[in-house]
Amino acid sequence: MVTREASFESILEHDSAGFTYFKRYASSFDLRLLLLVFGSLALLSMVIATGFAVAGAWLILPFAGIEMFALGCVGWLALRRAGDFERLAVRGDRVLVEIRERGFSQQFEFNRCWVRLVFGVAGSVALRSHGKDVVIGRYCDDESRRELVQGLRNRFDGNQISN
Repeated sequence: MVTREASFESILEHDSAGFTYFKRYASSFDLRLLLLVFGSLALLSMVIATGFAVAGAWLILPFAGIEMFALGCVGWLALRRAGDFERLAVRGDRVLVEIRERGFSQQFEFNRCWVRLVFGVAGSVALRSHGKDVVIGRYCDDESRRELVQGLRNRFDGNQISN
C-alpha cells in the first residue's frame, strides 16, 4: 500500500512487537534551521539588491528574486528527505515493514514462515516472499546492517536465509 498523506498512521505504532528496528534518514536539516538560513540569505540578498536598485541598477531585483526562488526549491527538496524512515517489526508469525521515502509511505506485511532474507549486490539486504522483494537497511552503514541481519537471523529459521 502506497500513500502520500501527511497524517500517515503507522501500522506499528499500536503494535507491541517482539523485535523492532527503526532507522531515519541521516539529516541535520530541520524546518527551523531552513527558515533561519533562508530568511537570513533572503534579507541579505534583498538589502544588497535594493541598494543597487537605488543606485540605478534596478534590473538586479528580478535576478535576486530568481535566486531566492531557486534557493527555496533546494531547501524544499532537502526538507522532503528529512522525514524518511524505515521500520521493521517481527511479532509472532508476522513481519511488518513500513517505509517512508520522499513523501511516499509503503506498508508491507509478510508471514514469517514464508519470508526469506536475501542478499544482493553492494551489501544490500531484502526480505522476499511470494515474488515480492522489500529492501531493508537502506539508511544503515555496513556495521548497522550486519547487526540488523544478525537480529533477523535470530528470529528466522536457518533455511530462510539465501544469497
